Amino acid sequence: MRIIVAMSGASGVIYGIRLLQALQEAPDVETHLVLSDSAQINIAVETDWAVSEVKELADHVHSNKDIGASIASGSFKTAGMIVSPCAMKTLSAIANSYADSLIVRAADVILKERRRLVLVPRETPLHTGHCELMLKASQIGAILAPPMPAHYIKPQSIDDLVNHHVGRLLDLFDLDTDLVKRWSGIKSSS
Repeated sequence: MRIIVAMSGASGVIYGIRLLQALQEAPDVETHLVLSDSAQINIAVETDWAVSEVKELADHVHSNKDIGASIASGSFKTAGMIVSPCAMKTLSAIANSYADSLIVRAADVILKERRRLVLVPRETPLHTGHCELMLKASQIGAILAPPMPAHYIKPQSIDDLVNHHVGRLLDLFDLDTDLVKRWSGIKSSS
């Protein structure tokens, strides 16, 4: 299985990094990574990771300027793509088919081929324009999965929240990891 992972300029690059780490552990998954320039800046600002270390987590790395990359064609078979985090600028470009970068071109290909595109928008608060873009992206086939914390897991750290959300993203590709603390219902005492 091939999965494209893109990281654009929103805060929350740790979600993309953890996603790559989890995919390294998944059997028979080949990852293709694209980083926007802003994502590379955010890696340095928000984490202790070097951009080169993040790139090493992927099987293949593509320049966001390389519109001729393999992942820019529908004939290159993938299971889909996750954009995590997904900046509002990237969301806008995807929703409007404005393919001026490899991230957006690859997302557009995923949509036209009816494959799974998962967007992880990381912005708050949202104004009406953001909501309209998310609606439009959903209407053309994207799955929106903002990183909203699941408090029922009783998180003890930020890592707990990040891991759970990354596990839920992988659930969308039927990749079961040990990152998700599954809901088992409310146990009533009798």
